[in-house]
Amino acid sequence: MLELIVFLCGGVVMILELVGSRILAPYLGTSIVVWTSLIGIILASLSIGYWYGGRLADRRPTDRAFAMIILVSAALVGAIPVLKGPVLDFLQRTVESFSVNAILATIILFAPPSVALGMVSPYAVRLRMRNLNTSGATVGRLYAISTIGSIAGTFLAGFYLIAYFGSTKILLVLAGVLLLTSGLAYSRGLMVARAALTLALIGLFVFVSGQEYVLANQGIHHIDTRYSHVTIHSSVDDGNRPTLVMVTNPRETQSAMYKDSPTDLVLRYTRFYRMVHHFRPDVQHALMIGGAGYSYPKNYLASFPQARLDVVEIDPDFTRLAREYFRLGNDPRLTIFHEDGRTYLNRTTARYDVIFGDAFSSLYSVPYQLTTVETVRRMHAILNDNGVVLMNIISSIEGETGEFLRAEYATFRAVFPQVFLFPVRTNVNGGVVQNVMLVALKSPVPPVMQSPVSEMNAYLGHLWKRPVAADMPILTDDHAPVDNYMLKVLRSL
Repeated sequence: MLELIVFLCGGVVMILELVGSRILAPYLGTSIVVWTSLIGIILASLSIGYWYGGRLADRRPTDRAFAMIILVSAALVGAIPVLKGPVLDFLQRTVESFSVNAILATIILFAPPSVALGMVSPYAVRLRMRNLNTSGATVGRLYAISTIGSIAGTFLAGFYLIAYFGSTKILLVLAGVLLLTSGLAYSRGLMVARAALTLALIGLFVFVSGQEYVLANQGIHHIDTRYSHVTIHSSVDDGNRPTLVMVTNPRETQSAMYKDSPTDLVLRYTRFYRMVHHFRPDVQHALMIGGAGYSYPKNYLASFPQARLDVVEIDPDFTRLAREYFRLGNDPRLTIFHEDGRTYLNRTTARYDVIFGDAFSSLYSVPYQLTTVETVRRMHAILNDNGVVLMNIISSIEGETGEFLRAEYATFRAVFPQVFLFPVRTNVNGGVVQNVMLVALKSPVPPVMQSPVSEMNAYLGHLWKRPVAADMPILTDDHAPVDNYMLKVLRSL
C-alpha cells in the first residue's frame, strides 16, 4: 500500500507543477521567468518537505500522522483555486518587479502543498523500514516508485489533462485523489476532517462548474489549450462597434473580430500587414506564422481573391476556436499546418511571395527559435525574387526597452539587403513600447515610400527615419537571450 501512496503523491507533485503554469499565465504569462520560479520554488519546497518529513517520521512513525500529512496536502491543493484570484490580483497591484511577483506568487500558492507532499516519501520509508540490512533497498525502491509516479503525472498532465480539463477542476481532482490516498494510509480515524474536506471539495467543484455556466451565458469563455489559457469575450472598439476578443496573456489582446464584419481588422497593428498591397501587390502565395484568431488571414483571403495562404499555427485548439467563435471558414485557398513555425521553415520546399510573422504578439513569451539568423536565412531562402517579410514586434526602438527589436533588426540586416521599421503608434518617440512592423525586402532596389492609395500612405507615413543603433549582436540558435531583453520591457510597464 505504501508503494501505491508514494506513486500517487509523486504524480500529484508534477501535475501540480505543470498546472501551476496555467494558474499563473493569465496574470504573469508563461515566460522563462515564470517557469524558473515554479521549478525553483517547488524543488526548494520539496527539499524542505524531505528534511522535515524525515525528522517528523523519526519522532512519530505512525500511520495516523502519515495520513494527516497527506490530508493536509489535499487541503492545501484544494485551497489554490480559492486563493489564486485574490493573491495574484493583490501581487499585481502592489509588486512592481515582475520577477519578484512571479516568485512570491509561486511561494504563496504552491510552496505549502509542495512541502507537505515532499514529506510523504521519507515518512513512507520510515514506516516501511524494518532493519538496517535492507534499508538501502527500501529507500531506493520507494523513491524510484515516487519518481515513476512523477513521470506518469508529467505525461498525463502534458498530453491529456491540461488539454481537456480546466486547471481549477484538475486541482480539485488532485485534492480528491490525495483525500482518498490519506484513507489508504490510515482508514480508522480522521473521519471528521475527511468529511469536512470532502464537502468543501464537492462544494468548490459545483461552484466552479456553475460559474463556468454563468460566464458562458454572459459571453465569456475560459479555455485551456495545450499551449495557452484563452479567454474569449465580447467588447467594443473606440467607436463603440461590437467586437469579439481573444486574450491569451495578461493585459494583451491576441485577436479580435468585428461581429458585423468578420474580415475587417480591429487591432491597429494587424492593419499594417496590409502594406503587402504596396510592397507586393501581385502576391500569389503567402505564408503566415502565427494564426491565433485568424484575423489577418481572413482579411488577406478577402483582399486577394486569387491568392493562396499557408498558416502555421502551433496550437490546433486556436484553429478550432477560430472556427467556432471567429468565423474562420473552409476556404480551399487556405492551408493550415499545426506545428512550430521553425520546424515548418526548416522542412518546407514551398516558395512564397510574402511571409507574415505574428508569433511575437506577447511580451511574456517570445519563441526565441523564430528570432535567430538561422530562421531569417530560411525565410530568405523560401522567398521568391522580390519577396517580402512583414513581422510584428512589440518593443520600443530606442533605449533599454528596444534591445530586442534592435537585435532582431540587426539579425534581418545580416541577411536581407533592405529592412525598414514602421512603428504603429508613433514614429517620433523611439522610447515608446509599441507594435512595430518590420519589413524586409529580398530585392536590393529601394522601394518607393509613397502610394496613390490614401490607406497605404497612412501606413507608409509611419516609417522610422532615424538611424537604428547598431549596438546589439545578431541572434543565433546558440545565443538568443530574448527573454532577458523582454524582461526589461516588462519591467518598464
